Parts: sequence; structure tokens; C-alpha cells
Amino acid sequence: MAYNIMETIKLHDLLPILDGVSDAVFIDDGAGHCVWCNSACEELYQISSSGTRGKHVKDLEKMGIFAPSVTRRVLEENREITIIHENKNGKKLLTTGTPVYNSKQEISLIITVSRDITQLTSKQDPSDADAGTVLPLNDIDGIEAPGGDIISSSQSMHNVMTLTKRLASVNTTVLITGESGVGKGLIAKQLHEEGNRCEGPFVTVNCGAIPDNLIESELFGYAPGAFTGSRSDGKKGLFEVAQSGTIFLDEISELPLNMQVKLLRVIQEREITPVGGVKPIPIDVRIVSATNRDLQDLVRQDKFREDLYYRLNVVPITVPPLRDRPEDILPLIQSNLHKYNENLREHKVLSSEALTVLLKYPWPGNVRELQNIIERLIITTNDDVISEENLPIFIKQEAETNANTKTDLSLAAAMEKAERDILSNALTNYKSTRAIAKVLQVSQPTIVRKLHKYGLSGSEQ
Repeated sequence: MAYNIMETIKLHDLLPILDGVSDAVFIDDGAGHCVWCNSACEELYQISSSGTRGKHVKDLEKMGIFAPSVTRRVLEENREITIIHENKNGKKLLTTGTPVYNSKQEISLIITVSRDITQLTSKQDPSDADAGTVLPLNDIDGIEAPGGDIISSSQSMHNVMTLTKRLASVNTTVLITGESGVGKGLIAKQLHEEGNRCEGPFVTVNCGAIPDNLIESELFGYAPGAFTGSRSDGKKGLFEVAQSGTIFLDEISELPLNMQVKLLRVIQEREITPVGGVKPIPIDVRIVSATNRDLQDLVRQDKFREDLYYRLNVVPITVPPLRDRPEDILPLIQSNLHKYNENLREHKVLSSEALTVLLKYPWPGNVRELQNIIERLIITTNDDVISEENLPIFIKQEAETNANTKTDLSLAAAMEKAERDILSNALTNYKSTRAIAKVLQVSQPTIVRKLHKYGLSGSEQ
């Protein structure tokens, strides 16, 4: 949104107010030359207001101070621009540049506001991390953050990763449960990579993707000449391939009942017998399984063996759906924008309106759906800015009706905080609501109403 102001406004009247705002504020003139920045901006970007005053945004961009330059894009596109980016000091920033027009509808000023969101993407060891941190992982259903790390800032995922790290050091059997797309494969791989079997192979088996008549030979292998069309020298099964490592049995609920009996024996005896073979082969393999179904319910329906269930479910790990950890949505969006922009050689960014919708959407397909949507938006959006109009209709509809979705870092909350900071600082410099209204170019009743809203007080005169 762009704002019209009176040409007679005195910018210096606003500077004491803006200098007390916690977000970084940078002001350029209509030609792109630096006019002023507040103390928070000096600290965040490691610059001085006097040292940058008069410099053009393109020069500052070449110096790496503002790269990419939001101000430059506002001038080029003549509209508000919002991006998530990283400054030269490695801090993650949410930055919005807003054009201010004069009475001739020409850009007279550009006000850029940056908020530090580094806490959402800082790296910590899971055993030391608090809620609101990023946990270093290597893969989450193929969704990787810049540098190969996986972003998570919720307490629930922190708890999952703390348990995962603890279990990695032991060889107990683990059952991972959770909806499709939440990252069960991530947890399985993390168990392997953090444990003493990390030098061994990690073998993934999708139990639902192998035909019933082939699954035994795939898992246990077959002896030479075991059946018509088999290899003359036989074939190793996946359990044998995973020797000294980990075998991950995904979609374990889809394993046929006859194979459940044989898997139970493998767990108990720690040996396999290839199809057509007579001599058992000892195995040294950690077994990790996963499912998106309720195995206890399948046990009650006689579709899953109870004895196998208890053998697999020695220690359960439940990965929560994305709708129950909305704090993770923003960093995952940021991560995937970066990933697919690099992969597709694009430079797309989300508008603040589009980002707000995505934060409200419940993500029934979880992280995998988020990955799919971000990739689709980058491919199908013609402009560099992905607007709300570019979002699929079903996402906008679901987001509108999803009244229960809450995010700790909503744009509305951020805007309210900034508004309260401005009013609070205005009260320090201008003691009456009429003076504040005059400086901020709004009506005096509006100032009174907003002061009441934020629990602030000021005299009328």
C-alpha cells in the first residue's frame, strides 16, 4: 500500500519518533538517495546515518550494505515491496519498502522498514536449544534450508528432535508416526546419522510400493535359481544390504500379514533366510519403521499383528502436523523460496498479503504440500512479486475460514507493535494528542482512539 502525504509535512518532526522505533527504518528521497536512518538501522546494518546520507541505493547495494536493495525495486516497480533476505552480517530480515507520494503522485520518499527474524533461523544443538530456535537436520522429505539445514522453531519439534538425538545413541527399535508429509523420513535418517551406525548404510523401504509377490525377495533376497527368471548368482535382500547400518521400513502398515510373521521372526532371531535358501544369514541392522495410520486400530481390526506392533513400538516418536506448529510455517516458506529460487534461477518474493494468507492456511498436506505450493508459485508467477492473486483459490478459501490458526509472528501483530512504538515515542516528544495528530497527519480523534487501544494516554491540548 502506498500513502499520500501533504507536501508541507516537515520530515524532521517525525525523526525523533522514528528513531525510537525498535525496527530498522531507512528513508530515501524520490531519486533513491539516502536521507536518514534510525539508530536501529545503524545497529542492524552496521552503518552510520551521516556516512550513508546522500549516497544512492545502487551504490549501497554494490557495497553489499543493502543487497538486494528493496528501495531500488520500489523505484523500478512503483509499488510496495516486501522480501525476506539476509544482510551482510548473516542476519535474516523481513523488509518492506513503501513509496510515499506527493500531490502530483510522484514518489517523494521511500520508507524501508526491516525486522530481524534471525531467531527463527539460528542454529543450535537440539540438546541445548530452547523453543524458537532452528534445529540442524539434513533432510525433511526433501525440503532443505539454505546450507542443508532444516528449519524448525516450534517447541513441539524441539521436543521431537531432543528425543531423536537421545535415541540415536542406542540401537532400540523405533516407530515413527505422523501424517503424510510431516517429515518421518527426516527423523529416521537423523536417528541413523547421529548414532554409532552412521558409517553404515541407510536403506529405505517403502512397504506400500512393493508388490506382495516380490516383497519377501526384496527384503530377504533369494538364493541362486530360487525361481524362474531369477539371477543365477542370487541376490542380496535389503536387510543384508543394510548390514551394520539402519533399515527404514516406511508405510509399515501396508506390509502383508504373511510378511508380518516373517518380519517378527527377523526382529526376534536377528537373522534372515533368503527365498529358496536353507542357511540363515545373521544380520546386524537397526530397524526403524514409520506409518501415517493408527496401528492399534489396525490391530483391533486384525489387519496388523499385535505381537509385531509391540516389537516395533519399543519407543514411539510422533511428528506433529504443520497446523499444530504454525511457528514453523514462516521459516519453512523462507527456506523453500530460497531453495527453489536458486534451483530455478529466479528471484521471486512474496508480497505481504500473500505471506499473510499462507501463514493462515492449515497445510493439510504438511511440509510436503508447502514445498509443492512454493515451487508451483515460483514457476507459474510471471512477476517477480508473488501476490495474493497468484495463490490457488483453495488456499485463499481455506485460509479465510481457518479462524483457529494462530502464528506468533503474524504481520498484523508486527504492524500493531510498530504502531504502538510510534505512538509511545510521539507521546514522549509531543505531549498533546492534537500535536501528535498534526505531526502524523491523521485526525485527533484517530490518535485518541489508538492511544486508548494500546493503553497509552495523552492530553488533548
